[in-house]
Amino acid sequence: MPSKKALVRRPGPRLAEGLVTHAERQGVDVGRATEQWEAYCEVLREHGWETVEVVPADDCPDSVFVEDTVVVYRNVALIARPGAESRRAETVGVEEAVAALGCSVNWVWEPGTLDGGDVLKIGDTVYVGRGGRTNAAGIQQLRATFEPLGARVAAVPVSKVLHLKSAVTALPDGTVLGHVPHVDAPSLFPRFLPVPEESGAHVVLLGGDRLLMAASAPKTAELFADLGYAPVPVDIGEFEKLEGCVTCLSVRLRDLYS
Repeated sequence: MPSKKALVRRPGPRLAEGLVTHAERQGVDVGRATEQWEAYCEVLREHGWETVEVVPADDCPDSVFVEDTVVVYRNVALIARPGAESRRAETVGVEEAVAALGCSVNWVWEPGTLDGGDVLKIGDTVYVGRGGRTNAAGIQQLRATFEPLGARVAAVPVSKVLHLKSAVTALPDGTVLGHVPHVDAPSLFPRFLPVPEESGAHVVLLGGDRLLMAASAPKTAELFADLGYAPVPVDIGEFEKLEGCVTCLSVRLRDLYS
């Protein structure tokens, strides 16, 4: 059977202090967020994913958004250097976790900055968003790490949202999804499908036709169902207050040794 592992990290007690950049701050219920996180992890497990819990980083309010700390292509892990200095301590535990899984570990070095949420992989094409958290030097280092492995790295602008994957993700057939008001240049993607809700732009591919998505996008769920997919909605409302989405809460590793 193919190996499907998902790195996750439990919300810390300071979650409500997490950064907000493009949204107004709202109160976050940490207890409710923890319940939502546990339900999210359970959905992953129900669909064949082994969840691997990274050691908590309780002093880092944003640490639950584990996707931002690392990018994995084939069996190579590139440890991010987050654009927000307050998040850089988050990478230590993640580095230990991916090394324990047998990944070859590389790092983004100063002056580069790179958030994993700015990286969208579609087959061997790796889109990377140049925006508030990822700079040109970070993109150059990502390119130098992954292009020798067969990746094609394409940089795209991000100015309307926090990360590239705050604006777009992709269906199993490679069609890119996006809520048009938040996408800088939809024409940069060969196939683009507009969705009617902001949170509908974010899906996690569970396998087959199953799409993990936010419960806050019911109209988009209907659209996916009409296209023959099986939406699996989860409530992540507390994380959405911090500009989080379903992709942010895990790092999915498929066929790590292939």
